[in-house]
Amino acid sequence: MKAFNDTADVTHFIGGNRVRGAATRTQAVFNPATGAEARKLILGESGDVAAAVESAKAAFPKWSDTPPIRRARVMLRFLELMNKRRDELAAIITAEHGKVFSDAQGEVERGIDVIEFACGIPQLLKGDYTEQVSTGMDNWTMRQPLGVVAGITPFNFPCMVPCWMFPVAIAAGNTFILKPSERDPSASLFMGELLKEAGLPDGVFNVVQGDKVVVDALLTHPDVKAVSFVGSTPIANYIYETGAKHGKRVQALGGAKNHMVVMPDADLDKAVDALIGAAYGSAGERCMAISVAVLVGDVADKIVPKLAERARSLVIKNGMETDAEMGPLVTRQALERVEGYVALGVEEGATLVVDGRGHKVPGHENGFFTGGTLFDHVTPQMRIYKEEIFGPVLSCVRVHDFTEAVDLINAHEFGNGVSCFTRDGNVAREFGRRIDVGMVGINVPIPVPMAWHGFGGFKRSLFGDMHAYGEEGVRFYTKQKSIMQRWPESVGKGAEFAMPTAR
Repeated sequence: MKAFNDTADVTHFIGGNRVRGAATRTQAVFNPATGAEARKLILGESGDVAAAVESAKAAFPKWSDTPPIRRARVMLRFLELMNKRRDELAAIITAEHGKVFSDAQGEVERGIDVIEFACGIPQLLKGDYTEQVSTGMDNWTMRQPLGVVAGITPFNFPCMVPCWMFPVAIAAGNTFILKPSERDPSASLFMGELLKEAGLPDGVFNVVQGDKVVVDALLTHPDVKAVSFVGSTPIANYIYETGAKHGKRVQALGGAKNHMVVMPDADLDKAVDALIGAAYGSAGERCMAISVAVLVGDVADKIVPKLAERARSLVIKNGMETDAEMGPLVTRQALERVEGYVALGVEEGATLVVDGRGHKVPGHENGFFTGGTLFDHVTPQMRIYKEEIFGPVLSCVRVHDFTEAVDLINAHEFGNGVSCFTRDGNVAREFGRRIDVGMVGINVPIPVPMAWHGFGGFKRSLFGDMHAYGEEGVRFYTKQKSIMQRWPESVGKGAEFAMPTAR
């Protein structure tokens, strides 16, 4: 697959067309593998948001009145185009994010899963019907779209996370405005063009590029009915509070500090494989990355040397190289932040087993590369344990037994994802029941639910009531209406002053 080499300015997508809008500010988009500026991003202003909202608002009446089966047929054509051109989209992701090409392909496939789910919208929108709830009276429910809705998405999954949102929202009859990350924005325009090619009416899907100016304009615009967000916890909290203050339905997925418990009876070779892939895949820039290995009993002395050997031998290259296992971080600022946490871990007294700082890739010396870092003897009081690093840094915490492992994880402020490696069925069952985390894997290191189950954590990893995609996603993007009906022939004469009851 050829690398993505487009050097054109990255614009908005409003009303079915690429537009520059006000274009008073720009920002560089970098190639993380080389460190070079690849293109300019047009940063939106409040006027661009207003134009996108007007476009979406104008398209809503006709689109929401389109029968669900016809909306599903548009999604089916979009699904076909996404499958046909998935590698082109993956190349765009690798060029701007830095993750290896095979990982980008996997991201696109997981996004396609949600599009497939959304194609079943006629079934998903079915309501309930009860005949004769009272004499001569019937009652039924229906789900109707909200109107103009928006999604604010992170840099680490420029295809998959938007696909958690807009396919379900659009299939349900809403019109959508996407604010992608300014670090890797081109995937959003690629998908917008495919939606147009699939026959989606102009204005149903819009993209406004930008920064906090665009975010705040979406959160405060009176015609935006709901906002979905995925990102760090401080921003998720801000999104939730600001959106709710302005009367919006808000779904905000925040940060994570995902643990993997390794029990003494676990297959250690498979546990090592799982930890290496889950900690260092995508350079640790995943909200479901494993960043803490909780090693029970005498497991630590056996597994840490194996982890160290594998961490030192990671194949770190430009993500388009076919043998690459890990690519660069997304920006120089991200690189500095991650390596700053490594220095902090040393200051805090953790044992630095493998130091990934200063890693250089021949021919890409200016790229945003770091190596895999491994800490041992990390304690819950350390910032490298408490805070989300979002980079290829794995911390090993030693505990005495299963109960201590569960208590450690449950005490953390985040509750996004967790895993337990064991051969003991009772341990697995008790772990699943007792752990206070939203997504749990038993011998599965990255338990991202499939498209029909829904994604979301607990505690400060989720602000709002509903998870992303799946049936909860359908409920988030729709409102339930209950209708009770009877006809004059079944209504007795005279006013009734008592509370109505079934008769």
